[in-house]
Amino acid sequence: MNGLTKEHLVARALEEGFVKVGLCRPDAVPEAAERLRAYLEAGRHGQMGWMAEREEWRGSAAALWPEARSVIMLAEAYTPECDPMAGLAQPDRGVISVYAQGKDYHDIVKRRLKRLGRWLVDRTGAEIKVFVDTAPVMEKPLAQAAGLGWQGKHTNLLARDLGSWVFLGAIFTTLEFLPDAPEVSHCGNCTACLDICPTKAFPAPYQLDARRCISYLTIEHKGPVDTELRARMGNRIYGCDDCLAVCPWNKFALAAQEIGYQPKHGLPELAELAVLDDAGFRERFAGSPVKRIGRDRFVRNVLYAIGNSGLPQLGAVAAGLVEDADPAVADAARWALERLRGKAWTG
Repeated sequence: MNGLTKEHLVARALEEGFVKVGLCRPDAVPEAAERLRAYLEAGRHGQMGWMAEREEWRGSAAALWPEARSVIMLAEAYTPECDPMAGLAQPDRGVISVYAQGKDYHDIVKRRLKRLGRWLVDRTGAEIKVFVDTAPVMEKPLAQAAGLGWQGKHTNLLARDLGSWVFLGAIFTTLEFLPDAPEVSHCGNCTACLDICPTKAFPAPYQLDARRCISYLTIEHKGPVDTELRARMGNRIYGCDDCLAVCPWNKFALAAQEIGYQPKHGLPELAELAVLDDAGFRERFAGSPVKRIGRDRFVRNVLYAIGNSGLPQLGAVAAGLVEDADPAVADAARWALERLRGKAWTG
């Protein structure tokens, strides 16, 4: 490795802003393919067809790039400064997941990965590929195999020295590093993350049915959301942090160092968000992960929050959208009005 040691790599990664580094081999999670197949066969991926389209690559990092000899897994903290669940008690406001309140983490983490990757190539001449959440890579199982943490009962990665609030990045390389020891679960008997889920999206510990998950429903699900589930979404309009926020290991969470992850705005008013047109939406959420779901799906979510608010004064906003060009928005507006009028929704 041209004199490059793991210690050199870790030191450089920390300089770039990552908080933890681990190494594993591409074939370190042989059970991943079978677990993914069972998940897909059960239909728990919902409308996320892209998971099935690249199942072979997603289930095996070795199949994704056969020439790779090591996977460098890196973690970056985005720990919130305030209680992320406090906004749930403000029904006139919309709650956006912590990770999406600032700049798009894909851009920030990928820049760090590319800088680290260039340094690695310059030092060794090795080949690399970098990945941040948009490629068919199962980052969380690989991160556990690399010793960064473990997948908790909520299926997200957490660690005793990091808590839950971490972004993951991966560098595949033709270099061979000695792998780190994999981490094991330290959840014990705790079920806080399972118990708090508003939609009961966890069929069992360490299992998630995305079709009931608010993060999936607000971001990935197209069209109207099942009426039973939309009533449980509260004022969560993009993502959900409940299962992360209640984890006891967060008492050891590291503070976020990247200023770009700080919220751009306070909790936005539902009345303001509901009237956004496409141009207004794109301007309001430029540079944010929220932008990728588009105006229609976002306003649909906002209307569900209005319907759950119990605030009759928001009825006029919903009434203005009952003839919206998007069928899911119009349906959400009618549902919100029925809720605010105290009538049972019959579909």
